[in-house]
Amino acid sequence: MPRAKLRLSVPDAVWIHDISVDHPAVTFQVVATLSSEDNGIALLKVRTADPLPILTEIRERDDITDFDLLWKRDNVTMIQIETTNPLLLFPILKAGVPLQTPFEISDGTAVWVITTSSERLSALGTRLDQAGIEFAIEYVHNEPPDPAEQLLTDRQREVLLAAAAQGYYETPRRITLTELSNSLDIAKATGSDVLHRAEGKILTWFIEEYLSSSAALV
Repeated sequence: MPRAKLRLSVPDAVWIHDISVDHPAVTFQVVATLSSEDNGIALLKVRTADPLPILTEIRERDDITDFDLLWKRDNVTMIQIETTNPLLLFPILKAGVPLQTPFEISDGTAVWVITTSSERLSALGTRLDQAGIEFAIEYVHNEPPDPAEQLLTDRQREVLLAAAAQGYYETPRRITLTELSNSLDIAKATGSDVLHRAEGKILTWFIEEYLSSSAALV
């Protein structure tokens, strides 16, 4: 699954373009977003020693319909805003790509890191082009497979996680193998076999990783 980093030019029509360009030394970190075809809501951290002029400019924008100052600590101010013009988010919404947060905007440029399928990544590029949003792809990496997903079967993962959650591996144990198996509605022999196989795979994986790491240091 591709993981890509994109650098986008924020459209002139978007409120944060003008404000970030007017204050190029200030970093705006988008902590969370919620958008639709009609409006967009964002939690935003403004990193600057003197946020008052910037907050005033944001409040006075015609396309900002709601503004809340949430807190200020040292050089960071958290605000929540609602805008009628979330143009930057339309392409990612229409392409069906989850937008990872936080992401930063400074001096008219936004930086996104996204993880999605090749098809949706291509669709996002098309949507950005259609919206007239200039962007550059800094890299595209294939995410390595999750060892936990490949190491164990679904049943082994289910039983192992249940055992850990119910205190089977605590000292002293909070639950017996019989009680654990009953909670999963399986026979004790089945529970024992599944746990033994899962533990064996994890132990083998750990030893191989340890030996590999040790060899790399020699």
